[in-house]
Amino acid sequence: MSNLFKKIIAIYKNVHFQSLFGNGVMAVIGLVSLGILYRTLSLTDVGIYIFVLTINGLMDTLRGGFLTITFIKFYSGTVGKRAEEVAGAAWFLGLAITALAVVINIPTYFLANYFTDASAVISLKYFSIIPVITLPSFMANCVVQSYKRFDRLLVLRVLNQGSFAVAVLVLALLHKVTLNSVLLTFVGSNLLSSVCVLIFRWTKVLSIKYANKETILELFHFGKYAMGTNISSSLFGLTSTFIVNFLIGPAALATCNLSSKFLQIIEIPLLSFAASGMPILSAQYNNGEKPELMYTLKKLVGMLSVALVPIAVFVLIFAEPLIHVMGGKEYVSTEAPNLLRIMIVCSLLWPADRFFALALDVIHLPKINFYKIWVMLIVNVIAIAIGLALYKSVYSITVAMVFPTIVAIVMAYRPLNNFSKFSFWSVYVIGYKESLLFIKEFSRSLFNKA
Repeated sequence: MSNLFKKIIAIYKNVHFQSLFGNGVMAVIGLVSLGILYRTLSLTDVGIYIFVLTINGLMDTLRGGFLTITFIKFYSGTVGKRAEEVAGAAWFLGLAITALAVVINIPTYFLANYFTDASAVISLKYFSIIPVITLPSFMANCVVQSYKRFDRLLVLRVLNQGSFAVAVLVLALLHKVTLNSVLLTFVGSNLLSSVCVLIFRWTKVLSIKYANKETILELFHFGKYAMGTNISSSLFGLTSTFIVNFLIGPAALATCNLSSKFLQIIEIPLLSFAASGMPILSAQYNNGEKPELMYTLKKLVGMLSVALVPIAVFVLIFAEPLIHVMGGKEYVSTEAPNLLRIMIVCSLLWPADRFFALALDVIHLPKINFYKIWVMLIVNVIAIAIGLALYKSVYSITVAMVFPTIVAIVMAYRPLNNFSKFSFWSVYVIGYKESLLFIKEFSRSLFNKA
């Protein structure tokens, strides 16, 4: 029993496990709260809520894409004055980006009066509120990741999403769930997490006094290209959201979003291993360990891809029951189950897309990611336009997801191959071999075999 307890503690202390566990807990909380909303709000109100969240998510992704990777890369391993300068410069850029959002929101607030679509009106009037109140929690997120304190990251996320889920549950029990009450609860939960991290002193906000022009410019010039890694999936999601909402309707958007929420089972390991894997890849690059870096990259992509195959098969078989559990029986007869099947198959390419992009940042080629995004966006819009011209349905928009992903992998593979020659197929061969090795080692450890 003592040895088993020690093994459990050792597993929990592993940064990969902490990151994965934290994202998994948050995904469960998110699905529970969303399930409540699907059962208490009308289909149109759910669509409006999803659209508003998408706009706020874009703002958060733009800021996160600009600063998260940049902060972790420049702050990790630093001490003393340099650490304070990097933290101060990051705070300066975070404040500047947030201030820019507020300035842009001033004319859009009055412009919103000329729109009749409720989702557009709410988004145009209030899109800067969330960036303002979440700045402290966002900076705390960057700080705890740079220290590999994924236990604190879990606390931060529970404060945010956990409080929102509890509040939504209380509203549902009191029969007070409305679009306005949900939006106000969303704002309140974000405000709570920001206040708490300031009290916990996880933000390094006082480092702002150490910000200097040289460090600010250093982070800015890296961040403007590194932004490409994080914003890609959100940018395409935003494009699809706009097209579905304005050409097909909020109800179709709610149906499409219900299916896409299950893709969190794919996003969880991707986000987790990206967060914990980047410091490893960066250290290998900084130490001149090119073979080790490439093997780690192929191992991450290959193992995650192999692990996703049984998940994809399960979802293909049980799509209808999964949709029933999440949204209710009325959604089983809609396009939601088949949309889920299409999305889960397309997602098998995500590990290669995500980690190839991450590797380009690590080897100081963020500019390629930046240009790649615009090519992917053009391909996405063209694919959607062709699909809608042939068949005006959410199916055409969902199928279009695969084309920009393929383009992204091709564009990233070439510079990575120039950096260190490797076969694309070797990624999956290594992933398969490492997966078998992991299973054998885990089995030996679990049953105390020699």
